[in-house]
Amino acid sequence: MTAPDGNSAGCATKLVVALDVSTAEEALAAARLFKGLPVWLKVGLELFTAAGPSCVRDLAGNGHNIFLDLKFHDIPNTVRRAVTNAVLSGAGMLTLHAGGGRAMMRAAVEGRQEARLSASSPTAPVPLLFGVTVLTSADADEATGGDVTACVVERAMAAKASGLDGVVCSGHEAAAVKKACGPSFFCLCPGIRFAGGRVDDQARVMTPDQAVQAGADFLVMGRPVMRAGDPREAAEKALQLMRR
Repeated sequence: MTAPDGNSAGCATKLVVALDVSTAEEALAAARLFKGLPVWLKVGLELFTAAGPSCVRDLAGNGHNIFLDLKFHDIPNTVRRAVTNAVLSGAGMLTLHAGGGRAMMRAAVEGRQEARLSASSPTAPVPLLFGVTVLTSADADEATGGDVTACVVERAMAAKASGLDGVVCSGHEAAAVKKACGPSFFCLCPGIRFAGGRVDDQARVMTPDQAVQAGADFLVMGRPVMRAGDPREAAEKALQLMRR
């Protein structure tokens, strides 16, 4: 599967800026700050529950690459239909919990195909589906009883077997996922922080340059960018670090 556009110049890894805002107006204003930069924009639970699918459509309609991070986890039929609707809203990447099982993940793949068959532009880039392995806010003991890498790899292999394009994991597990699933299986890594910056509620973090070296394909940064004095400057700093 080929990733949609959004590469940073000189670096195959892509930057995703999380729009940590609560209204469509704030989201559209924030998106304008990054206009012209090679970044994706993430719509998560906070924004989606406030602004809904129309916000995704508006952002995508303005030419932005949208990562819809809702972490679907339900019975297969419900997830299939949710994925279909999400793809039709304009999302270029979606997440679902790998812990939901292979039947649920295969249903998500079916939902994506149904959306493409009914879309007005079936030749558009295929939206990517990512399985969430272990949240980066969880430490090893809390999440898996101690061996977080083994858990992440097991769920990544199940996600690949089910037809997903990659997984969400921390940068610390990216190399192990690549080794088990191959270099073309994507790793989307949250918990990215600038050196010396606040960790906030994240437990397994990396700097942008460290994550690139570890093999990450997508880096998600929210608060370190959005709460900076100049968010665009912070995004440019991350892109520069990713090119090292």
